[in-house]
Amino acid sequence: MEDQIVTERLRRKLNEVNTAAQSQLSGVQDHINFTLQQAYFKCAYECFDRRRKTDEISNCVEHCSVPVMQSQNLVQGEMAKFQERLQRALAVCHDRYETAKLQPAQSNAISELESCANLSIDDSVRTLPGIVERLKTSLGMNNST
Repeated sequence: MEDQIVTERLRRKLNEVNTAAQSQLSGVQDHINFTLQQAYFKCAYECFDRRRKTDEISNCVEHCSVPVMQSQNLVQGEMAKFQERLQRALAVCHDRYETAKLQPAQSNAISELESCANLSIDDSVRTLPGIVERLKTSLGMNNST
């Protein structure tokens, strides 16, 4: 029973991580989805010229999409690294929990798991502002949006 309660609390805590990440990344996502996408569509529009051959138009449009694609890949890469770090930290907590369960005098293993997981999650959330700043710098946003 206590395991289910702790599991539910950890699930809620992980949902908070998702909410925090989405909230902190909203400015970066807006920049990609609006500023860079708008520039892409303007650029692509200019590619459609009756004097150009079809393959020239395709190459031009593909060239226009590069900044958006690079930006999306950058964000996805940073968030994948964030998730990997969090997963590794939580795996360490789980390993400690499994080890503690094997020790006969260890009756508070589940509370130690919850404490370890909460600390790992909180530590991860504290890295988000740095990740966002690094992304903004890489995307040339320089503290805008």
